Amino acid sequence: MGARGEIVVDDQLRTSVPGVYAIGDVIGGKLLAHKAEEEGVIAAEVIAGKPVHMHYRTMPAIVYTWPEIATVGLTEEEVKASGRPYRTGKFPFSANGRARTMAETSGFVKFVADRDTDELLGCHMIGANVADLLAEVVLAMEYRGSAEDIAITVHSHPTLSETVKEAALATIGRAVHI
Repeated sequence: MGARGEIVVDDQLRTSVPGVYAIGDVIGGKLLAHKAEEEGVIAAEVIAGKPVHMHYRTMPAIVYTWPEIATVGLTEEEVKASGRPYRTGKFPFSANGRARTMAETSGFVKFVADRDTDELLGCHMIGANVADLLAEVVLAMEYRGSAEDIAITVHSHPTLSETVKEAALATIGRAVHI
């Protein structure tokens, strides 16, 4: 057991008891249904002899309020505290055509990227449907993508996903619609 009463596991979800695995809220960390589901998949694959392990670097977190809140990776404060050079880019929903026609102009998309390599380190969103918009960013971060990778990707118009593209463009100093 850990200091907070959680079950301690390794990166393959094994406990200290041979043949016993644990997942979800009982192992601590972010208490998210999608985290537990992925941990279950990893544990089953390990039991089946697959060479997999659980990692949490790109675990999305969502607050299902209205507007929604969605986040993945590091916050600007965490990156700043690490001493790593970084830059940010932010784009408001109020400057997005689709958000305006939906009357959902509250919110923004913000990226934190490595200043030298442009690797995405974190993304934080507040606004309509951001729980869905975050998936693109999670995928990019999973492959150690950059702000430029998202910025040069064609996004359908008019859509809320353009807020993600514009925030990525802002991160590299090339925002178009603000």
